[in-house]
Formats: sequence, structure tokens, C-alpha cells
Amino acid sequence: MDVLSAIAQRREITRFKPDPVPREVLDQLARALYLAPSGNNLPSREFILVEGKETLRVLASVTPYMRWLEEAAGAAVIIADPHVSKYWLQDASIAGGFLWLAAVSLGLGAAWGAVYHAEDEAESRRREDVVRRALDIPDSYRVVAVLGFGYPAAEPGPKEMIPMERVLHRERYGS
Repeated sequence: MDVLSAIAQRREITRFKPDPVPREVLDQLARALYLAPSGNNLPSREFILVEGKETLRVLASVTPYMRWLEEAAGAAVIIADPHVSKYWLQDASIAGGFLWLAAVSLGLGAAWGAVYHAEDEAESRRREDVVRRALDIPDSYRVVAVLGFGYPAAEPGPKEMIPMERVLHRERYGS
């Protein structure tokens, strides 16, 4: 599947079939993460692939909005080291987008579970600490997100988009 098709088909999938994801597909997801760009090509973001059901249950408890992780076949935990690059958050977010599109292109569904909370440092630390403890992540790293994936339990309907003219401007704002 070409990248524009993957972008058009991407949905947030939070219901998954119980089928495991084959190793060769997991390897392709890992490669997508690895190849994602980063500011100045610095390795500010790192990844932990998780398939264990007990670990997925722990990760699902991070917020009430991530319970769907219990059904996922796997997840990629995206962490970042702010000491490596000032672009750590952007680098981690871009990698998550690459993973999501790769998952769609491989017939998987995915959903983004936000861990880092830019507006509430205490809540962010609470969420990040749950993930840190579960995965032995050093305190110097920030836990940005958990991207769960698996085979979709159902095909979602079409996206309801706002008009492109509302968000796309050419040459100047409002034009």
C-alpha cells in the first residue's frame, strides 16, 4: 500500500481480534520506528515493543482512556531522552506517526495512547511512572506514548473530516 492510501485509511482502532501479529510483521513495524526521522539525526527517541498480555494490562491502566490496550496484540512504547535533543517530543511523535502508517499498510489497526501530558506535569509524571516501573525505563527518559496495534475487530466507517479549506491555507493565513 502506498503512503497516501495508508494516510487515507488510518483510523483509531480500539477493538482488536485475538490474533497475534507474526514476527515478520513486528520486524517491519520495528523498522518503521527505526527509520523515522529525528532532529539533527540524533537518537532522542527509543522504543520498547511489548507483546506480553500481562504487561499490556498494566499499560492499559495508565489512564482510563487506554483500556483498549488489553485487547491489542502488541504495543510500541515510545520514550525520549530530553538530554539528547531539544526536539525529543517532536522526534517521538513523528516516530509514532510512522509506526501508525506502517501498521495500516500491513493490515493492522492502531491507536495512540498519550502518556506524556504537556499541560499537567503531576499527571504526566504519574502516568510515566506506571510505564517506567512496568518496563524498567530510566528516570531520565520521558514516556511519550503507547501505540497499541493488532488486527481490527471491525472495519471502521469513513472519517468525518472538516472541510479542507478550514485548515489549509495557501501562501498566507486566511487565503
